Amino acid sequence: MTNPASGTHTLVLLRHAKSGCPPGVADHDRPLAERGRREAPLAGRWLADRLPPVDGIFCSTAVRTRQTLEATGLVAPTVYTDDIYEAAPETLLELVNSADETLRTLLLVGHAPGLPALADRLAGPDSAPDALDALHTKFPTSAIAVLTVPGRWADLAPGGGTLTALHVARD
Repeated sequence: MTNPASGTHTLVLLRHAKSGCPPGVADHDRPLAERGRREAPLAGRWLADRLPPVDGIFCSTAVRTRQTLEATGLVAPTVYTDDIYEAAPETLLELVNSADETLRTLLLVGHAPGLPALADRLAGPDSAPDALDALHTKFPTSAIAVLTVPGRWADLAPGGGTLTALHVARD
């Protein structure tokens, strides 16, 4: 989905897999549920089969996002940041805008409602109608939004990407 000669990038937004709700555990510390442990590797396989290799990752520091990333099997230089947890789409866009331009495929592992709101804001007029319909219907755990981004990360603005796919990794 990327073409280095044209200066395009691929942005992948992965919502964490299904988490558990153990009594007395703070939201930030919630681990993956059994279903999440099954679905996160499916997300990793889907990404590995369909996209160029991920060469940079931003991941929330929440336990469930770190466990999701680990279970995908995807390996790339990773920045763990509290800025993703409970972030507004504007904050997430600022993070993407800060990405190194040498990263061709960037993975952002985070949470709803920030990730689906970011995907919606970035999706420009050439976005795939079926992916937009799916995004507007639901962005459940283990959902993956894929956007093509022309030009530099630093220049990405609302409406500046093309939503090409929305997939939900389920067994």
